[in-house]
Amino acid sequence: MQSFVQNYGYWALLLLSIGESACVPIPSEVTFVVAGALCTSAVTGHVQFSLWAVILIGTVGSIIGSQIAYEVGRSAGRTVVDRWGKWILLSHKDLDTSERWFDKYGAPTVLIGRVLPVVRSVISVPAGIAEMKRGPFVALTAIGSAAWVALLSTLGYAAGKNWHHVEKDFHAAQTPTIALIVVLIVVAVFLRVRSMRRYNAR
Repeated sequence: MQSFVQNYGYWALLLLSIGESACVPIPSEVTFVVAGALCTSAVTGHVQFSLWAVILIGTVGSIIGSQIAYEVGRSAGRTVVDRWGKWILLSHKDLDTSERWFDKYGAPTVLIGRVLPVVRSVISVPAGIAEMKRGPFVALTAIGSAAWVALLSTLGYAAGKNWHHVEKDFHAAQTPTIALIVVLIVVAVFLRVRSMRRYNAR
């Protein structure tokens, strides 16, 4: 990730932020902490990025990626559930629940969801399925994404002066972090499968 960002600069940041917000499993925590560190000279010996440019590009990319996921959910969400619901562990009950939730709490859900790890990558799909109005969706996505990108980039910038020490700790934490994520995914899938079986048995 670090070498990709270093080699392709702002284009890499834009592409990664679009992909992450379009539900591609790309860790924005890594992308923008690294980008923030590259706003100092400690990593490569020179300043590669402007912090303000990183925040702007990350926010724009997040809006684009979120809009892609939103439109997919809005145009194809129910069709996908009709055809492949049992394979992707979704039912019409889930869609109905999502719509009722977004009718009541759509705005705070999108705003808060955009600053929560993992949730921020997928929140656009249920917003699209529930047909949340595009204007508020884009505005709230922009606010939440700007806050998230600014937080991560600023943390990376602050860590930049001691980047070589931080980098060692970062690499040491990668394996247990990945293992924890895998375990959480397995548990979530297991619970979801059990729930779907109960739903289909009715």
